Amino acid sequence: MMTMFLHAQQPILRKTLLATSVGALFLAYTTLSLANEQLAAALPSVDVVSTTPLPGIGIEAEKLPFHVQSLNKEALNNSQGDTLTNTLNKNLGSVFINDIQNNPYQPDVNYRGFTASPLLGTAQGLSVYVDGVRLNQPFGDVVSWDLLPRSAFSSLDLIPGSNPVYGLNTLGGAISITTKDGRTHAGSSVQATMGSNSRRTVEFEHGGNNQQGWHWFITGNSHRDNGWRVDSPTDVRQLFTKVGWGDSKTDLAATVAVADNALTGNGLQEYRLLQNNYSSVYTKPDETDNRSIFINLSGSRSLNDVFTLSGNAYYRKIKTTTFNGDINDDSLNQNTYLTGTGNTALTASNANRQFLANNGFTGQFPATAEDRNNTPFPFWACIANVGLMDEPFEKCNALINRSTTNQDNSGVSGQLSAVFDAAGIKHNLTAGVAYDFSSVRYSQTQQAAYLTPDRGVVGVNAFADGTYLDDTGLPLDNRVNLEGHTRTWSIYGTDTMSLSPQWHLTAAGRLNHTEVKNRDLLLGSGPGSLTGDHNFSRFNPAVGVSYTPASNWSGYASYNEGSRTPSAIELGCADPANPCKLPNALAGDPALKQVVTKTKELGLNGKLSKGLRWNAGIFRADNTDDLLFVADNAAGFGYFKNFGQTRRQGVELGLSGEQTRFNWGMNMTFLDATFQSQETVNGAANSTQDANGNIQINKGNKIPLIPGKLFKARTQWEVVEGFKVGASMFAAASSYARGNENNAHQPDGVFFVGDGKAPGYAVFDLNTEYRLNRKTTLFAQINNLFDREYANAAQLGATGIRPDGTFVARPFGPADNNSVINSTFYAPGAQRTFWVGARFKLD
Repeated sequence: MMTMFLHAQQPILRKTLLATSVGALFLAYTTLSLANEQLAAALPSVDVVSTTPLPGIGIEAEKLPFHVQSLNKEALNNSQGDTLTNTLNKNLGSVFINDIQNNPYQPDVNYRGFTASPLLGTAQGLSVYVDGVRLNQPFGDVVSWDLLPRSAFSSLDLIPGSNPVYGLNTLGGAISITTKDGRTHAGSSVQATMGSNSRRTVEFEHGGNNQQGWHWFITGNSHRDNGWRVDSPTDVRQLFTKVGWGDSKTDLAATVAVADNALTGNGLQEYRLLQNNYSSVYTKPDETDNRSIFINLSGSRSLNDVFTLSGNAYYRKIKTTTFNGDINDDSLNQNTYLTGTGNTALTASNANRQFLANNGFTGQFPATAEDRNNTPFPFWACIANVGLMDEPFEKCNALINRSTTNQDNSGVSGQLSAVFDAAGIKHNLTAGVAYDFSSVRYSQTQQAAYLTPDRGVVGVNAFADGTYLDDTGLPLDNRVNLEGHTRTWSIYGTDTMSLSPQWHLTAAGRLNHTEVKNRDLLLGSGPGSLTGDHNFSRFNPAVGVSYTPASNWSGYASYNEGSRTPSAIELGCADPANPCKLPNALAGDPALKQVVTKTKELGLNGKLSKGLRWNAGIFRADNTDDLLFVADNAAGFGYFKNFGQTRRQGVELGLSGEQTRFNWGMNMTFLDATFQSQETVNGAANSTQDANGNIQINKGNKIPLIPGKLFKARTQWEVVEGFKVGASMFAAASSYARGNENNAHQPDGVFFVGDGKAPGYAVFDLNTEYRLNRKTTLFAQINNLFDREYANAAQLGATGIRPDGTFVARPFGPADNNSVINSTFYAPGAQRTFWVGARFKLD
């Protein structure tokens, strides 16, 4: 049960880490012994990686002043039909996931405490590229993981730090993905899976080439499941095509990808409700529909033995619609019940009854007074207040929030790479330019509604469009109709200079200039308007050195800077007086500054044999004017503000081995993410709030949602030829809830319930694969093998749902119109899920 999880996970985690570490050390000792026997005979291997978003001339990884983590096609294909984000979580060090939305295609992917998320409102800190095109969307810098099929990916590199070459939003790192083509992935195959929660998935791919230099590749994916939580289905349809031509000097390609997806992720759940039903949802539905088309034209030309020219031009169109049924937190301290008796009394308390009786509801509403004890889901007062045009947005206990976002994004970039010797120094030089333009049209509406016994919502004929008044007597208008345009010009360069066979110096930099123009199509200009012109410019430098004294180990040190400009969603949600229910509200705001990150790294990489690798490193990333999403007094509400300074620092350790039929790997991260400035923020759901509902953040307080320790291990064993068995585990320490930025929240069991933290946890997965013959492979996957109940994120907020699942307003009695119950909401991890599948080669 969830109760056991909340109070006993830390001892379990410590025991799990201890047992796993002992086993890992034994495994490492055995492998190291074998490696030492083979070391003299082992041939050195060279890993070559690209150092820019656009494909260019690669460079040996050991010459770079940072540690690049990579997934090749085998690692991606061995995911057994799992999502890309889960594959990253299992295989790459310092990566972890927050399931805020609780849909497998909508997780927050974190690296070193920096985030790439599909959710508007998340402070983004990672950039994501596919074939040189930045996937972070202009409206919020979000990354929609559902728009491209995993089966299209050939390789993936994770570049650490605030590397300026990768442009805006590269605060903590960059993910660079290369897609397949018909030269490297010729052939045809079909893959089908079925499993838990009515999972049905079909993938196909076909690639080919001819002697005239033409090559082609196409892949598609259709995935459906009902979700492990109540009423949480997923329907994903993706198609990717690439056609190209190339010879010994030229490579041209055209890519077209489309997606049409319906994702339901019902988000965080109050912890007492999880105790009673782990698969329950707080309110429903929370639906996101994404439609997109992506076109990319890319090319490269080797001009001679020194110079290579490459570039691309792209266009992307994304339409996102959301439909969210939410509890109305403004109703929690209101009288939402039908009071009085009879049908025709003319007293003020019976005005609602008079309206109902006069409008055809006689005999349908109760003759006796409703209260919190006899009416678990009130709605008659809501209906009456709509008709009387009184206070429906206080007396109706639910809301329907709708939004539509249309984004058009295009750009062009080009770079020139050169490898040459000058004055006895070998240079690997790249210089490039880029231009990106985007236009966004965003609209949102809010409708009053009431909760049903299954915690769904039923809308009533009342909209927050200025027709109704709020409790201060002013028109209540939560509509948004925003048009935004963003332009970014960039010039960048990087040069790795081999000063000697052992010493290599890298210098890089990028100049970015961004213009953001927002136009409020409802209010025009003036107080409360979203209209505004914003300009941001900055040059970000980087310098680093690597030392390669031998073929089996190297060291590095680096310093780099990166920046991120506030997006339209953040510029429109920065007012503490108007907290946003993202993505469902925006408000005129104070100006925000761009975030600047300065990262220092120091580390070692090594090879003890052809198949055994290790790495150890330390890093510190200091953010100035970090964008902090401050929770308001309700789960999901909050606002953005610049925070003076934050810091993310840590130690990373990695060890992996690969023999003929056995491979394994492990990563350990010690991560310290803290506020480095003092600040006062809203903390109305925090037990330490002052008389104004604020809390004090002090230097050294931990940043919410970031665990202090991460450990992951994986192994795969080919028992006999064609039959493989694999296992993986992931463990994370506890983290503070959003809203508990001062780390001081303490529940009293009455007004404040829940610990304000997400406890540590450990999860194990198992997979197997059997190659039946040359063309047929069978496989199976089990995630969360031991069916552990855990949470990987939390937030403080007011709750209107009692532990038995019924609604309550004024929980401390009808006379108390101020007090509400504040609780801890959790992002529960998926229960045990499994699927089986078959992969068929058709040629």
